Amino acid sequence: MTSIRDLFMLDPSIVFLNHGSFGATPRAVFEAYQKWQRELERQPVEFLGRRFNDLMRDARAALADYLHTDKSNLTYVTNATVGVNIVARSLKLSTGDEVLSTDHEYGAMDRTWRFVCQKTGARYINQRLPRPLESREQLIEALWSAVTDRTRAIFLSHITAPTALIFPIEEICQRARAAGILTVIDGAHAPGQITLDLEHIGADFYVGNCHKWMLSPKGAGFLYARPDAQALLEPLVVSWGWESETPGDSPFIDQHEWQGTRDIAAFLSVPAAIEFMRAHAWDRVRAECHALAREFRQRMTELTGLPPLSPDSPDWYAQMVALPLPDCDRNALKRRLYDDYHIEIPLQMWNGSSLSRASFQGYNTREDVDKAMEAFRALL
Repeated sequence: MTSIRDLFMLDPSIVFLNHGSFGATPRAVFEAYQKWQRELERQPVEFLGRRFNDLMRDARAALADYLHTDKSNLTYVTNATVGVNIVARSLKLSTGDEVLSTDHEYGAMDRTWRFVCQKTGARYINQRLPRPLESREQLIEALWSAVTDRTRAIFLSHITAPTALIFPIEEICQRARAAGILTVIDGAHAPGQITLDLEHIGADFYVGNCHKWMLSPKGAGFLYARPDAQALLEPLVVSWGWESETPGDSPFIDQHEWQGTRDIAAFLSVPAAIEFMRAHAWDRVRAECHALAREFRQRMTELTGLPPLSPDSPDWYAQMVALPLPDCDRNALKRRLYDDYHIEIPLQMWNGSSLSRASFQGYNTREDVDKAMEAFRALL
């Protein structure tokens, strides 16, 4: 019987516990990706000049159905970072305005907002959240305590990159809308790892990656914008869509989708990734991966004696879990984990503490947990 591991192209000599950084693509999806690339090269004018709109519309429709929204509310982008840049650079911020976030955000996004705020005179605020987090209500109130009459936007991760925690964004988006505050959600780690209903979430803007937990090739992400917020956005790259003579599904799509000559094969491969997950009962796979993450969390906590960052619940973490490490030479530990034990796992500094962040995808097994624990026991 073929295992899921055999369907991926990962180096079998590596215990790969770092799906969260760049993802990994199944062989079948990668072959679909290469098929699209070959079609492009076989007749570039036919592909980009005549077929582009229909191909992209079909790819958006499949993704929109997966995310429970309309295809006119989505545009493909290279990754979540590009999507956040589109939103951040479009907002009309002024001196004294505030963009509120938390101390759990991805470093590249912190840099994006600081860059924009330095240019506009606005303030980017990383509100410190309690540690450990104990309840959704506690998190929401800690965040909301930093809201002022100058708060123009709230920027949050759906699943945080450094701490791998699932934030209660539905409640925050609802409260922000009632207060007239825009919400920008970084869903880089959410699509494919947890079930998403973008209409239910209610964010003004939501960006996500398809190349991580959705298993698509590198270079596929998306930007969602509520219909009544789409006019706020300006294209990061101005091209033919800005004054389109042949309007498509919406001005939002026209302005952001067509950027001239570029390889769109990763976007067109997203439907194949969705089909791969459907064909392999991915809800069951995700549950099995959470069980592995939970076992790793329990065993690491017993080893280090350090308390986790949240309660032990799928409401707080899914297939990715971050755990505190004792005082150590983090870089040396990471190097020895890889060089001596062939374990690929990120170790990072967050708020003065060293964390290990383990990702579990369908190709991982309990044997991977055992090997990781053997290494940590030896090296710590």
